[in-house]
Amino acid sequence: MRPPSSRLVGRIGDVALPWGVGLFLVLVVLDEGKRNDSSALILLGLAVAVAQGAALRWRRSQPERVMAVALLGGLGIQLLAPEVVLPVAGLFAIGSLATARPPRVSLIGLAALIALAATNFFTATVEDTVFTMAVAVGAWALGEAARNRRAAIEEGARRAMSDERAHIARELHDVIAHSVSVIVVQAAAADDVFDERPDQAREALRSIERSGREAMTELRRLLGAVRPEVDGQPTEPQPGLDRVEELAEPLRAGGLAVSVSREGSPGALPAGVDLSAYRIVQEALTNTLRHARATRAEVTLRYGNDAVELEVRDDGNGVSAGDASSLGHGLLGMHERATLVGGTLEAGPLPQGGYRVHARLPVEAGR
Repeated sequence: MRPPSSRLVGRIGDVALPWGVGLFLVLVVLDEGKRNDSSALILLGLAVAVAQGAALRWRRSQPERVMAVALLGGLGIQLLAPEVVLPVAGLFAIGSLATARPPRVSLIGLAALIALAATNFFTATVEDTVFTMAVAVGAWALGEAARNRRAAIEEGARRAMSDERAHIARELHDVIAHSVSVIVVQAAAADDVFDERPDQAREALRSIERSGREAMTELRRLLGAVRPEVDGQPTEPQPGLDRVEELAEPLRAGGLAVSVSREGSPGALPAGVDLSAYRIVQEALTNTLRHARATRAEVTLRYGNDAVELEVRDDGNGVSAGDASSLGHGLLGMHERATLVGGTLEAGPLPQGGYRVHARLPVEAGR
């Protein structure tokens, strides 16, 4: 959107331009009428002048029609006052036409305007005529540049919206896939021990409740980012590596032994890197829980001066053919998150069995 000052200048121009051009042409006609002393010519010229000036008021909404009026009126002024070299109304009309329409349309108007300017060969010098043609081309070029700039801004806005939608889709995938996977596993575990170990079943149910509440909190945060007017309450900060232990707790309750170790000194990470790192660990653990049939997972966080490295290993038996497509979406999401902050990600089975996900995210890229 344009700033208020720019919009004010535009509104003033919309009013002043038609009046200014119309007044100029009226003065030219009156001056020519004094020389010829012809009331009929004066009245005709005044009508042509007023029509051109008034037509410019709609140059943005109906540029083709305004261009046609400017060309016909310019020819009339040229016949009445040959000393007027520049078709003033036509120059403004061609600029507006080029701004609003693609070249396949505006170039037709430019050709017609140049043809009108060429009539000066009969009444003015060659230099003046060539100058008039050059000014017409310049007015068209300015309009075309404005159109290209507007198209670039609109394309940038569409790209930004598409990127934001992709970001929200990744967030939704990570939140829902992880939470639902945890809930399904814990529900199955609670069902298995419900009669023999009611205390363990209750713990699984409590963990299901916590996972559901966390998922609802994350979804509210995402919804607030998309539609902030839905909830006037302040949203929670986005998760980071300091909350990895919270990912591990419900998985342990579901029967997956998860260990988290840290190497190096955890420093303040850029928000984008911290969130991407958290989501990569979350997705890796979700894949382990859903597809690997693992009993143990190890999460290692290595903090360096220029990068943070993440490694998630499990002792599962790999990915079955039935699970390959859904796991592929998760891997694609992890790769996208790593690439987004200038990092790299490797994932694949280990020679001794199990699966490994390793990511390296540069710290400086996120600043």
